Amino acid sequence: MIHVSRFAAERAAKAASWLRGTAGVKPYLSFRARLVVQTAFALLCVFLGVQFAFFLDAAREGRTPLPVRPPGVEGFLPISGLMGLLDWIHQGTLNRVHPAATVLFVIFIATALFLRKAFCSWICPVGLLSESLARVGQKLFRRNFRPPRPVDIGLRSLKYLLLAFFLWAICGMSAAELRGFIESPYNRVSDVKMYLFFARLGTTAAALLAVLAVASVFVQGAWCRFLCPYGALLGFFSWRSPVRIRRNDEACTGCGICDRVCMARLPVSSKKETLSVECTGCLDCVAACPVEPALALGAKRRRIGVLSFAFAVVLLFTAGYAAARAAGIWRNEVSDAEYVERIRTIDHPEYAHPR
Repeated sequence: MIHVSRFAAERAAKAASWLRGTAGVKPYLSFRARLVVQTAFALLCVFLGVQFAFFLDAAREGRTPLPVRPPGVEGFLPISGLMGLLDWIHQGTLNRVHPAATVLFVIFIATALFLRKAFCSWICPVGLLSESLARVGQKLFRRNFRPPRPVDIGLRSLKYLLLAFFLWAICGMSAAELRGFIESPYNRVSDVKMYLFFARLGTTAAALLAVLAVASVFVQGAWCRFLCPYGALLGFFSWRSPVRIRRNDEACTGCGICDRVCMARLPVSSKKETLSVECTGCLDCVAACPVEPALALGAKRRRIGVLSFAFAVVLLFTAGYAAARAAGIWRNEVSDAEYVERIRTIDHPEYAHPR
């Protein structure tokens, strides 16, 4: 028994050491722990997507009872999540149409408050795809391109303009209007509409996605940096996070590697603390720093290691999910019969967006 315990401890230590290590080539290093967490969440999304496809196939054929519908797909409905949160505040109860959308929205806001925009760099599958495309660009051209500063600022403003538009449209709605939208035929099957958007991808949408993919090869994180309103919203919450990248003046050599590796293109090497709303907490600057004590993630005087940060990201997500399950607010209450009927007539004009 002692031999087995010692062997397990040695294997665990080796695994932890491997996770603390880095992958990639300078100056494009990332901690393996982040890549593992990103990949795990991406595989989870694929699993949920396959489950949802089986659910929809059964609903189209009217084979009731339907297979389990995975509530996690509502994570792709952030607008419904925001509206659900505002409706929750107005009504005092969580809606039963897309409750998981609101739960996940709250979890990701909490993540930003405590762990910066870790959602963007540790959880979001679009972030993983964007980074992967950027690595293709690095291999093809040995670099990613950076627009001139005035152009970069102008393009970055687009996501804040999109965020302002959504907040203006949603926050300006009365309690009755919010409830009406949530209960509308469109919103009751907005998860299905989202799936069908990609399953029936039109020429224009495909062209736009192709442009974004090509842009991400040349410019690291083109979608995330310039157009994602969700990331822009999380950035405002992350600005209040006590966790941030801190630089040790005495240990720093001023090599500037941290500036070059930063996906948000922040001047890490010239700041005592990195407070920008653009910081995603990816820790790539820490991974690439050649002097270990020079950069660290921490809260006040306490340093946070990469494994502790990875554990905190996964724990916060898991705890929020478990709490929602325990409270009975994870699964919706749309019946199988309603799904079958609505999916049968999904192309009817009544399922057009009400606003």
